[in-house]
Amino acid sequence: MQTTWKGTISFGLVSIPVHLYSATQEHDVPLHQVHEKDGGRVRMKRYCEREEKEIPYAEIAKGYESPDGRTVTLSDEDLADLPLPSKKIIDVLAFVDENEIDPLMFSKAYYVGVADKAAAKPYALLRDALTESGQIAVTKIALRTRESPAVLRVHDNTLVLQTCIWPDEVRPAAGIAPEGDVTVRPQELKMARSLMDTLSEDFDLSQLHDDYQQALQQVITARLEGVEVPHEEEPGEAPDNVIDLMEALRSSLKQAKGGRGGGPGGAEDAEGEEPAPRRRAPAKRTGAKSAPNAAPKATAKTTTGGSAGGSAKGSAKGPAAKKTTARKSSAPRKAS
Repeated sequence: MQTTWKGTISFGLVSIPVHLYSATQEHDVPLHQVHEKDGGRVRMKRYCEREEKEIPYAEIAKGYESPDGRTVTLSDEDLADLPLPSKKIIDVLAFVDENEIDPLMFSKAYYVGVADKAAAKPYALLRDALTESGQIAVTKIALRTRESPAVLRVHDNTLVLQTCIWPDEVRPAAGIAPEGDVTVRPQELKMARSLMDTLSEDFDLSQLHDDYQQALQQVITARLEGVEVPHEEEPGEAPDNVIDLMEALRSSLKQAKGGRGGGPGGAEDAEGEEPAPRRRAPAKRTGAKSAPNAAPKATAKTTTGGSAGGSAKGSAKGPAAKKTTARKSSAPRKAS
């Protein structure tokens, strides 16, 4: 790896000579600016407005224009001689829990390596102390033309320096979230948590890949080979308004479980709502489907005739009524 920065970590009275190496790299398909009409390469030239001519890169310096229009020119030597302690020293200012630094402030990461063999023991001491305490070290460092706060933490048994932005560079989030009181029911929250658990099953971050770069490479290859450019089907339009949140969560959970081979009935179990007790059907007033324990009374009414209700129940005469009569006639009579 190419060294990005050379300096010293100052940890109390302990000094650790270190080198920094870029910990990340981006995979991009290199695209250039060309003339659309004929494909000619478009290049940017360094043009001096006063002399009205192109100048070499070696003659370029940095400048600052004041509000009244005056320009101050700063050379590389001016920037290198700034009275700034953090140019070559990473001074440990404090040790804090990792959750005390909002991830919104994190910027670029660098691996920290020792500059010589003598730095191995103090390097290991700081690394092991951070690991055992579960804390991170807050520092400051000057890289190129910018001083930044930074943290030292441990990753894969290696010290990592992660630069940060200054706290006042974080924009306030006021007015972004929905205004007013929004009530979320416990059933909706429980369903959302169940969906989160389902989507998190067997998740492997290393399996993610850049679909955009892959699709771009396919288009470039097709153009080089003179074949038709592949096209993907247009995705369906997403609903612009969720009316039934519970139904949307339930459908999402079923889809997630189906994609992972889960059973289809998990959504109802995760909803967290107790099933409502079933209502008993009201007793019908017609005697055709009367309850079993009311059968003898209904038979008695049919034998005596009488009211309109009795005549209606009389339509229930049939084999069942005959059997009931037969049972009564066969019962032994009491001796008088």
